[in-house]
Amino acid sequence: MSGAGAAEREHVDGSGIRVAIVAGQWHDVIAAGLLDGAQREIERLGATGQVFPVPGSFELPVVAKAALEAGYDAAVALGVIIRGGTPHFEYVSDAATSGLTRVAIDTGKPVGFGVLTLDDEQQGIDRAGLPGSKEDKGAEAAHAAVATAVTLRGLRTPA
Repeated sequence: MSGAGAAEREHVDGSGIRVAIVAGQWHDVIAAGLLDGAQREIERLGATGQVFPVPGSFELPVVAKAALEAGYDAAVALGVIIRGGTPHFEYVSDAATSGLTRVAIDTGKPVGFGVLTLDDEQQGIDRAGLPGSKEDKGAEAAHAAVATAVTLRGLRTPA
């Protein structure tokens, strides 16, 4: 399981942090689990979140960039890409990953990466934070985004 060695999601004070949750709509059960986990974690940390649905993972970078440029402090990108019998999986996975990395670097704001790249649907169910899931990748991505935004806020605030 990929969750081995994952850091604990310690509490950080996310008050005042505005998070854009950019959520792909493919594979609705898994996507809903990711979104629920992200929303729970953002609330737990005292940040505020706004959901921006997009058709799929390919559209995540452009909407995340627009939200960050509009003033959000962080973005959480949630998507599900399941391997099929064509190279489509590799193209979409690379576009989402490279695009979201570029968004973070270009804007100087964090993007929590909650895009699941899977061989089959069961792997997604195991990671989506659903009842019986072994992991909660939506919550992990949200925590990473908020914690990084808090760190950046500290770096940008004069001592």
